[in-house]
Amino acid sequence: MTQTKAITDAITSLADAENRFGFVRIESEGFFSEWCEELPALTEADKANLDVLRRRYLYHRTFGNLLEGTVMLLLVSPLLALAGFYDPPFRIKAEESVDVVVDDGEEILRGRIDVLVLQNRFWVMVLESKKTTLSVWSALPQALAYLMANPNPHLPVFGMVTNGDDILFVKVVQADTPQYDLSRVFAPFTSVRELYSVLQILKRFGQAVSSV
Repeated sequence: MTQTKAITDAITSLADAENRFGFVRIESEGFFSEWCEELPALTEADKANLDVLRRRYLYHRTFGNLLEGTVMLLLVSPLLALAGFYDPPFRIKAEESVDVVVDDGEEILRGRIDVLVLQNRFWVMVLESKKTTLSVWSALPQALAYLMANPNPHLPVFGMVTNGDDILFVKVVQADTPQYDLSRVFAPFTSVRELYSVLQILKRFGQAVSSV
């Protein structure tokens, strides 16, 4: 009999994700070059918009930790808009339910991803920053599980995980053996230059997923 479990309950560590799906991390710039090579230049308008976005985020952040919805409203949604993900040919789906079948159909892992862009090729996962333990690293195991739900397994899929203060990018290629790698952690809370880099990477992802 097939069992259904919540992804957040079944995948609680990186070891869980690697053991359930056979993930292998490929620590090579050639595997995940999209976050560090051939990044598009930003316009002065882009930078001005990011400056305003960061000031607004910092203003609200100084009053305490922010809930998931507030991080989405203040940071994630404006970033996606500036990167062009709200315009053709991209399509947005919010709060989308996903199922991942494991163990030859014996088990279904179910979860809900915050934002899907362009037919599941780019996914965004937002964390509540209620506690310091809720870092982007704590969400990585679940993010990998969500990315395995990509309905186009022959194509690479990208993810962004953020709690507002930090942003991490992930790339997954399923192939015969599921492979993944990570970007460095970007911290827009500390410098606007970090936010400039994040927007460049998002635009680079847009180029990558729309050209296939």
